[in-house]
Amino acid sequence: MSAEPGEPAAKSDEWALSADSRRPLPDVIADKLSAQIAGGEFAVGDRLPTEPELANRMGVARSSLRTALQRLQIQGFVEVKRGLGWYVRSTDTSPAEEPLGGLGTHRYRPTDLLEMRIALETTAASMAAMRAEPGELDEIAKLSAKHQEAPHTDKHELLRTDEAFHGAIVRASHNVLFEQSYQALEPQLRDFRWHGHATREVHNRSVNDHNQIVWFLRRGDQAGARAAMTTHLLGLYLDLSPETGATLSTYAGDGDDEPEWIKEP
Repeated sequence: MSAEPGEPAAKSDEWALSADSRRPLPDVIADKLSAQIAGGEFAVGDRLPTEPELANRMGVARSSLRTALQRLQIQGFVEVKRGLGWYVRSTDTSPAEEPLGGLGTHRYRPTDLLEMRIALETTAASMAAMRAEPGELDEIAKLSAKHQEAPHTDKHELLRTDEAFHGAIVRASHNVLFEQSYQALEPQLRDFRWHGHATREVHNRSVNDHNQIVWFLRRGDQAGARAAMTTHLLGLYLDLSPETGATLSTYAGDGDDEPEWIKEP
């Protein structure tokens, strides 16, 4: 396995990955990490090395590593503690029933993924406007600021801060199924988000959208938060046009703030 472009790294023999080109790299990384955990390298409660350190040991990009960690998180092997890092949650790597009916392992069409993301995150935003605690709102605002401060030339940091912002909003909805679904689907959306952070203009638009979402969340405006999130996510969806066959209005009109799907001719 070689490092992804732009992120060279030196592998450690102890952490060398199997050369299985038939499988996605994050799957191979997840297998290696779970083997290290099962083999006693780490105990329950241990903190894993930092993402940059793990990526360097394996000779992979941080984006692939993060995808692997998120898959292990869904399976219950590790957990992330905000501001602290990744920790071992269980050393039992025996096969278990896939959460949410294998939602995270099935391969979906891009349009299906993005439509699911729009449905999930717009609803999560409206619920967060109602349920988020003051501390959660402060955290979301801080993550928005970190995304704004990220250099537009550093795609890894742009992607990391963007994912952290959206993940915090989903958590603030206080709906466990929303969070599990988001964690299961997010790795499959990473390629689209990676290519989406392409220019300074795109980054500036993303920053403005994030600030708008935070504004509505702080005011407890459910309809406004939902509409702002819809506007933010719609750009990526429309990039797949004409494959989508539909578009989405931010407002349906007649005084109703609910977004409305419109079938394209």
